[in-house]
Amino acid sequence: MTEAARKLAPQGGELELRDVASGYGAITVVKGVSLRVRPGEIVALLGKNGMGKTTTLKTILGMVPLRGGSIAVDGVSVAGLTPTKLASLGVGYAPQEQPLFQDMTIRDNLRLAVASDRRLPAALDAGFGYFPFLKDRLAQRAGTLSGGEQKMLILARALMLKPRLLLIDEISEGLQPSVIDRIASVLLSERDAGGASILIVEQNLDFALRVADRWAVLKLGEIDDEGPAEPQARDRVLRHLSV
Repeated sequence: MTEAARKLAPQGGELELRDVASGYGAITVVKGVSLRVRPGEIVALLGKNGMGKTTTLKTILGMVPLRGGSIAVDGVSVAGLTPTKLASLGVGYAPQEQPLFQDMTIRDNLRLAVASDRRLPAALDAGFGYFPFLKDRLAQRAGTLSGGEQKMLILARALMLKPRLLLIDEISEGLQPSVIDRIASVLLSERDAGGASILIVEQNLDFALRVADRWAVLKLGEIDDEGPAEPQARDRVLRHLSV
């Protein structure tokens, strides 16, 4: 996003992690992570499997207890808040695992994201804007969708309430190129039109650098390197991922 476009767009939520530590039981997985997502910016959190990327997202969301450091959105501490409370503050989440009710319809899965039926029509219209195929298939059971269609449904559900800050975990995993292209287009359009701030965890380096403004590599629970998502960044990141 250009600086001029960012100034014109409504400001997204700023996320700031300072020396964040968290883990499971006796094991500390995230070790002093400091990371900032500026308003209206997409940041890609990269790294090999098992480095703490998903744990970082779940710590922000209060799913994993914070053991040290601070987490703030727009300068206000959100440490310890539940995902439901964070959602009410404009924080959205598209998880890696597919949290869909397979036997429920597309409409009913989308309805779960909305606080009241009064807000549902407008929210659905927003979802159709991202992925138009949903409009004609609202009565279809979610479990009958292809893997790519389910990922698009998950993302539509996260986006349709216009979050100020969106956390996305491995959205491109296992998808065919045409679906990845559509998701990339949606994320870039959402950022540019609405100023949404996005932190995206990814294994697909080309996709990550395509949509991100900046990147950071997580290694063994710590930020190992970071920089702008410019053309020469690919080789620099690959050195971290191949070691």
